[in-house]
Amino acid sequence: MRIVINGIHAKSGGGVTYLRNILPLLANMPNTELHLFIHKDQFELFYPLDERINVILLSFKATFWNTLLWEQLAIPLKAWAMGYSVLFSPANYGPVMARNNVILLRNAISVLKIAQNSKQKIYWLSLSLATLLSLVTAKRSIAVSHYAKKLMTPKLVDRFSQKCSVVYHGVKSPKLSPRSRDSLGVDILAVSDIYVQKNYYNLILSFSILIKKRPKLRLIIIGQKIDHNYSEQLDNLIKELNIEKNISFKGKVDTQDLIEYYRTCRVFVFPSLVETFGNTLLEAMAHGSPIACSNTSAMPEVLGDCGIFFNPNDKFDIANKIESLLANDELSIEFSKKAIKRAAIFNWENTVKETYNILAEVADHNQNMVKIFR
Repeated sequence: MRIVINGIHAKSGGGVTYLRNILPLLANMPNTELHLFIHKDQFELFYPLDERINVILLSFKATFWNTLLWEQLAIPLKAWAMGYSVLFSPANYGPVMARNNVILLRNAISVLKIAQNSKQKIYWLSLSLATLLSLVTAKRSIAVSHYAKKLMTPKLVDRFSQKCSVVYHGVKSPKLSPRSRDSLGVDILAVSDIYVQKNYYNLILSFSILIKKRPKLRLIIIGQKIDHNYSEQLDNLIKELNIEKNISFKGKVDTQDLIEYYRTCRVFVFPSLVETFGNTLLEAMAHGSPIACSNTSAMPEVLGDCGIFFNPNDKFDIANKIESLLANDELSIEFSKKAIKRAAIFNWENTVKETYNILAEVADHNQNMVKIFR
């Protein structure tokens, strides 16, 4: 089975994490030949790559329209020329004219409702339309959660839902002992690139409430400032509240440092308004962090009963729920135990097996069609 992977949209965050983890495992599957299409500027994001993966580096000026043309025309033509079996796009949309394409529903199009400016609204509206068009043309789609499937497969069109399967992302679960009183840590931690849907504004407001009682408490935020307008709003809010010394933006950190932050934080907070899965939430679970989490979208589906939930639009509820963990060591230790156990359910091996079965089903279907026409 010759699998072409359209990785042109994997430029940061969950998209890169997903491909870096599934590619070597997918290469282990029997009778499989992998071809990864990425832009030359993306190569360092995936280096080093398994030698069994054939990498095709695309060279063009990476504007929106150029990327669209290469994805819709050049990649399908190159894939056709190499006699591909199935074309997999791990993004909401892919080449709509490819005869046997599979897409991955992972971007929450409902962010459109909270977009702050016309540029953001146009982007999310365009993504919504591209998702709908890809759902119409794709042979199969994979949703990263039941929430994502419900969100992105219109209720009135049953065939969209019928050809969509839910396959959870995975996590590398280290063999750890749950937290003890001596290893509970002292800081509050949040991890994600900074966008409006990550809801850091309300988190910072809630943190300003917490430090009135706990003036030495620190909030550490790890992630790149992608949405610069929103990042500026956060900076202004922090200055207005006069809490600069209590909040630290670490930007992008390497994997080992991130693991250490997960393992040593007192509370991991996941305040997002909209998520289709939550990779960093799962990573925090795997490392035994006591977790306070938003009660919306896919978060309850991932976290289960292994943390405490809050209303992400209510700064007082966020503060109260975080305080309930800070004030109760036993509850934090209990959640740490449960989180480690639950995270083990989500593993990349299962993700790859289920994804491979879907890709093989599409490839077999198309092979049978070829035989019929012959």
